[in-house]
Amino acid sequence: MRVAVIPARGGSKRIPRKNVKLFCGKPMLVWSVEAALQSGCFDQVIVSTDDVEIAEVALRNGAQVPFMRPKALSDDHTGTTAVITHAINWVTGQSQKPDQVCCLYPTAPFVSPFDLSYGLTVLTDTGADYAFSVTSYAFPIQRAIRITDSGRVAMFNPVHFDTRSQDLEEAYHDAGQFYWGQADAWLQNKMIFSAASAPVKLPRYRVQDIDTPEDWLQAELLFKVINQNKGNAP
Repeated sequence: MRVAVIPARGGSKRIPRKNVKLFCGKPMLVWSVEAALQSGCFDQVIVSTDDVEIAEVALRNGAQVPFMRPKALSDDHTGTTAVITHAINWVTGQSQKPDQVCCLYPTAPFVSPFDLSYGLTVLTDTGADYAFSVTSYAFPIQRAIRITDSGRVAMFNPVHFDTRSQDLEEAYHDAGQFYWGQADAWLQNKMIFSAASAPVKLPRYRVQDIDTPEDWLQAELLFKVINQNKGNAP
């Protein structure tokens, strides 16, 4: 049994009501719900929320909300793993223990059904504990600089000042879209960023954190350009 868990609590300070705010014509949450449903990967697509409005939006768009998330798991300090574990335990309590569980963020409008399906393939083919979305840094991190207390600059790794960019190892970061995992890995609170995890590479143009109003604007502009180009494709 495979389950998608979309953690979507009501509290959002920097972008109020972020999970149900309209993004390119749909409540933000709906893009993730639709991608999960269209992927064909899941026996259940569950939205874990403490918020009545979010629950109603999820239900109207085909997701399940079989429980309301406890307040103890809905504050600013609760980690994602605890929320996923709660959902797994709830499903298991219904005599339906999941085998693989995908944490899919509700603010991932660029996620595609193909990405989710491919992520499952990576998880099962590699035997990893987790398979999650990553993308490459646009600039070599080995040549990063910082601003000192005196207002000057300093390299983090001065040894690479004269190293050509093409000679530096490419670095990746979490794309913040989805995390496929074995149910037992979630329950055992195994680390996601470890040698037991496998990457699902995404192109940089389909990765955008959405934490501030500026992020939101940039994401909408990028989303519109991508979909306009799709419409013009032969």
